[in-house]
Amino acid sequence: MTDQNRRYSPFPTSAEDRRTHEERQARKTTPQTESDSYRLAFADVDFLTTRDLRPVRLQLEMLKPEILLQDEGVVSTVVVFGSARIPEPDVARQRLEEARATAAATPADAAAQRAVTIAERIVENSRHYTVARDFARKVSEHSQVPGHRRYVVCTGGGPGIMEAANRGASDVGADSIGLSIVLPHEQFPNAYITPKLSFNFHYFAVRKMHFLIRAEALACFPGGFGTMDELFEALTLIQTGKIQRIPVLLFGKDWWQKVINFEALVEEGTISPEDLDIFHFVETAEEGWKIITDFYNTHPHPNRWAEPGMGP
Repeated sequence: MTDQNRRYSPFPTSAEDRRTHEERQARKTTPQTESDSYRLAFADVDFLTTRDLRPVRLQLEMLKPEILLQDEGVVSTVVVFGSARIPEPDVARQRLEEARATAAATPADAAAQRAVTIAERIVENSRHYTVARDFARKVSEHSQVPGHRRYVVCTGGGPGIMEAANRGASDVGADSIGLSIVLPHEQFPNAYITPKLSFNFHYFAVRKMHFLIRAEALACFPGGFGTMDELFEALTLIQTGKIQRIPVLLFGKDWWQKVINFEALVEEGTISPEDLDIFHFVETAEEGWKIITDFYNTHPHPNRWAEPGMGP
């Protein structure tokens, strides 16, 4: 929370007390002051990362982005999901050439031959990088009203499709959000996220809540397990009425219908025919943006965004 939003209090802040504590520690130490038990609890990282403090860490991960997004006047988002493994077309073509060169040098290597096939598919799918960038650019042209910013692009913060969406926002000088997560195979936030809106999470569950808590639309591009996880959680929440209906856009109809047989779920009786109306297949940025604008022209604006400065 910014200083201007702080209420007056006669008590020193925790930050002030911490500075005082550290200054005293620097001047004089004793066996008592050097003990772990003497550390201020909120400044003791070892204590905060114990198993017993998990509920506190969950709350902190919920609060930190929420407070900072409120301070920045971000009242709603358009969330873009998609594979981290789909690069821009030039990079995809370069990787294909490298894979072909390796395969040519090792014709008996089945893995190398298979890598060529996968690289060819990635080249074909790299068109979605361009579409995601165009879509985010178009959305972001409408997202920068000071103090009451709707339609701010939000991604998972990584490379591939996520990078494309943050890049599209950057193309038009707009802020965009990245919700990164700590993984064993460490990856850094992509370079196009607005630095002050670049967040990092430990808990997938809290991160997914932040994806949806401000979302006025979801744009889902081809992806893997992570994309499917995020998409199906959103579909479930809409289907069960746990969140208000919002536009869900699936970019690349052929890809989605190849990977997921939605109609079979209806035929097997595990979802209702009307559940297919929750999402829309789209191909272009223009088509996706039109579905969003048409939706909010015919549906009441969500009450939680009705006044500037209101959070969810």
